Amino acid sequence: MKAPDISVIISTYNSVEWLKKVLWGYNTQTINNFEVVIADDGSREETKTAIEELKKVVNYSITHVWHKDNGFQKSQILNKAIVETRAPYIIMSDGDCIPRKDFVEIHNNYKEEGYFLSGGYFKLPMNISELISKEDIETNKCFSISWLKKHGLNASFKNNKLRFTGFGAKFLNTVTTTKATWNGHNSSGWKKDILAVNGFDERMQYGGQDRELGERLVNLGIKTKQIRYSAIVIHLDHPRGYANKESWKINNDIRKETRNLKHKTTKFGINKE
Repeated sequence: MKAPDISVIISTYNSVEWLKKVLWGYNTQTINNFEVVIADDGSREETKTAIEELKKVVNYSITHVWHKDNGFQKSQILNKAIVETRAPYIIMSDGDCIPRKDFVEIHNNYKEEGYFLSGGYFKLPMNISELISKEDIETNKCFSISWLKKHGLNASFKNNKLRFTGFGAKFLNTVTTTKATWNGHNSSGWKKDILAVNGFDERMQYGGQDRELGERLVNLGIKTKQIRYSAIVIHLDHPRGYANKESWKINNDIRKETRNLKHKTTKFGINKE
């Protein structure tokens, strides 16, 4: 089987209805030179069953990477998924982020040696997240501001993430003051660069493991490119049960060390030797 040009890694954990919506989103993409690798942090059997059913009908290949549930091990399962990818270029997103139909194409068009890309996400409230149907995804209605407002979306400057495309989106990418960081919902880079920094630090708890990876990539000499108004996913609402003061302190201490000592790799990543 011919290797794809792009691997999309999607993380998930016991959110099967959200994951199905996301995978239907990848079935609408304007290019099809990609595979999807699902990094599953120990979901129950229903997730595996849903993936096996979707494999039969979607127009891209799916690899399901799973390990036993042992608490929050997202960094570990992401590293396992990285190893399983077959393409030289990797996009990372989450199982609660539906991609717009041009999502993979935008990352493909903007990719460049020596850079990683930082995309954007648009958060939805729970009522709209639940409302979105397969048909809404296939028609891309769920990315329409008028459709979202009809179903209760409030007016906000952030709505420009969905309103602008083409030149308008490029302009906003340029003028935004938000720092281009590795954002786990929507970022991409070369597999060789991710391997060079040894993937994710598996000591990291909930919140910040994506940013820390990006900080090591920057220390390695990889530059950043902002595409938050061009490459778009809509972020479905969900409870966040892992956040606590202890985990934030662990993560902040690791990130502080990475920044201060300019670490380019980690001893706690893909390669443990």
